[in-house]
Amino acid sequence: MREIVLDTETTGLDPNAGHRVIEIGCIELVNHIPTGATYHQYINPERNMPDEAFAVHGLSEAFLALHPVFAAVAPAFLEFIGDAKLVIHNAGFDVRFLNAELERLEHPAIPLARTVDTVQLARQRFPGAQASLDALCRRFEIDNSARDKHGALLDAELLSLVYLELIGGRQPGLALASETRIVVARTPLAARPLRPARPHAPSLEEEAAHAQLVARLVDPVWKR
Repeated sequence: MREIVLDTETTGLDPNAGHRVIEIGCIELVNHIPTGATYHQYINPERNMPDEAFAVHGLSEAFLALHPVFAAVAPAFLEFIGDAKLVIHNAGFDVRFLNAELERLEHPAIPLARTVDTVQLARQRFPGAQASLDALCRRFEIDNSARDKHGALLDAELLSLVYLELIGGRQPGLALASETRIVVARTPLAARPLRPARPHAPSLEEEAAHAQLVARLVDPVWKR
């Protein structure tokens, strides 16, 4: 089962107000295990960077101007995610921005039903508790000390660890148990002393005792 843990950074909060995607980070999981395959891309938003957004991610207009526009990176991005399920923290936000970019290219939208929203998973598992990425890292004792600012690839890496904890965590003990079973199966059985077969025919004394017992019974089955 292939899944893509995905995060974006943007110039603001609303694509309908002209805000754009400026960074995409993806981590590939197969059967809930990171494969090491990643996708990471900075994107020129072709617009200014609001101070509020810059304070969050630290990506300046001058830096992003050195990178390609979304239309240039879209084919590689879409090829990487393929048809995999997308694991996203607050999925509605990222999907809305990605679909705004895809709409400009007249490309089909990404259905929200294709996503796993880790905010919803966290709220279902821990009702009433904080569901931010930082809060979940603290809960699961995941080191997020490098996250002084938001970054799409780093956040995707942290989210992949949070996601595995939300769905039950990794179980390396399964592999160990499998190895243990193999070792036990190959261990030779200890030699056991052979005992002679127990005789089952009754002795004369046992037959006499049985006859006395039957004589005291009323209508015993042995006399029918």
